Amino acid sequence: MALPNRDLIVQRPEGLYCPPGDFYIDPWRPVARAVITHAHGDHARVGHGHYLASARSAGVLRARLGDIELQTLGYGEAIEHHGVRVSLHPAGHVLGSAQVRLEHEGQVWVASGDYFVSGAGDDNSTCEPFEPIRCHCFVTESTFGLPIYRWQPQREVFDDINRWWRANAEAGRASLLMGYSFGKAQRILAGVDASIGPIVVHGAVEPLDRAYREEGVALPATHHATELDKTALSRALVVAPPSVQGSPWTRRFGDYSDAFASGWMQLRGARRRRAVDRGFVLSDHADWPGLQRAIAATGAERVIVTHGYEAIMVRWLQEQGLQAGAFQTEYDDERVLAEKPAGDVQSNE
Repeated sequence: MALPNRDLIVQRPEGLYCPPGDFYIDPWRPVARAVITHAHGDHARVGHGHYLASARSAGVLRARLGDIELQTLGYGEAIEHHGVRVSLHPAGHVLGSAQVRLEHEGQVWVASGDYFVSGAGDDNSTCEPFEPIRCHCFVTESTFGLPIYRWQPQREVFDDINRWWRANAEAGRASLLMGYSFGKAQRILAGVDASIGPIVVHGAVEPLDRAYREEGVALPATHHATELDKTALSRALVVAPPSVQGSPWTRRFGDYSDAFASGWMQLRGARRRRAVDRGFVLSDHADWPGLQRAIAATGAERVIVTHGYEAIMVRWLQEQGLQAGAFQTEYDDERVLAEKPAGDVQSNE
């Protein structure tokens, strides 16, 4: 596509701003109008006057942010605001996650938010798959923007998780699998073999599970820890946020094996810092080939890189003949969160 001149997204202290539309995308400071790509805490924050997000994200947004002034759009549905045509399109990251397409005076820009690009037969069943959108400029994340990050097929990861859980259950030992409460936990639940034993979820996970189920996402039956006796708990898979590690809450499971699910588990050092028995490489973000495929599919001649390995991704894009730069954002990524000490608040749960 021919490269336009005027920027539709710029960086301001409050966040990423659309000048002709006078609104922000995932702002990190309170603003009058915010378009939200998804409900993770580093992208959806309290204090904005008006929120626009995908209809699929409404339940999770309200569960996390409370009573907000929320306007929703179905995927592909468009509205016009101050001459800017705005539409939302699936990002494949978590329930309701969206890319923001902006069209104004012949220009088309797309802000991706966070996104996951599946391989053949490897979709994230808990949300709509990533949809490439043709544009002049693509604003992309780069959480795993290094060539070393190449995800193995999702089914193989879940086979490993099931083998670990089954071996623990046969030994009379609970399996504590830690992953972020929103997105990762539901992806785990949808992918494991629920016939192995009962599944327990932490109180931070349960309301988000409910929001997924209300949107028609199939998840297996789950329990609170207090609902099961010791025999059942000794065979259970326990899905909980990383903040439970080493907490009094885990003592009720007795002799348990623990694990952490994250893309950063591909690095041995990350697993060692988490001090867990197992690390499962499972991410809701695009790996290096996925980032390349997503960017190429947009046809964009200009790419702006946000959080992650910005400098490395920008250099690679420039080597491909593209005009590339970066925005310095206040979004967290899984690397930062995975390395936080146990008990820290996880904003990207």
